[in-house]
Amino acid sequence: QFRHVQQLTYSLIEWRSQILSGTLPKDELAELKKKVTAKIDYGNRILGLDLVVRDDNGNILDPDETSTISLFKAHETASKRIDERIQEEKSLQQSLDLRGQPIFNSTHTYSLYVNFKNFVCNIGEDAELLMSLYDPDLSKFISENYLVRWGSNGMPKEIEKLNNLQAVFTDLSSSDLIRPRISLVCQIVRVGHMELKDGKKHTCGLRRPFGVAGGARG
Repeated sequence: QFRHVQQLTYSLIEWRSQILSGTLPKDELAELKKKVTAKIDYGNRILGLDLVVRDDNGNILDPDETSTISLFKAHETASKRIDERIQEEKSLQQSLDLRGQPIFNSTHTYSLYVNFKNFVCNIGEDAELLMSLYDPDLSKFISENYLVRWGSNGMPKEIEKLNNLQAVFTDLSSSDLIRPRISLVCQIVRVGHMELKDGKKHTCGLRRPFGVAGGARG
């Protein structure tokens, strides 16, 4: 239990640093705060401490301004949610054990490092490359996009990043590691003119899907 709480604490310290950095967009900040409060409530449960009742935004409900019935319903909902998460973690560890793989602590997070070397495609105009992780079995993306702006001259738009295009996909959980398949997908978006039939170009800066590429881990 000590090791479990230790990993919970490490996660909270890391997320606290991200919040205090002031660099997160508003939506990501709100989502991260929800993760923090969920982690705190989970830690309180496994330690047998009191459950803090919160609203949908993770704020603690004020008993002086909230009715007794509302507090009771919120408490039941929060307690059920935490119990479901504990059961999910137990099922995850059992699944890993049956597959003969090491049992990962579900509070660990993992990262995927990507070093982008070159992009070869005859587009003739500028392009945006959007790289992200994709689960083909669930037909959904499981990460944010890593954006690379590529010039029509075959070089990065930010020339100072030449040979130094790197990204790290963070906050991958143990459940991500046991997905049957994960693909790294690169979406190619063409950025430029819209060519008309008369050969004249009256527009610029239009973004149009151009292609897609990917590699899978099965």
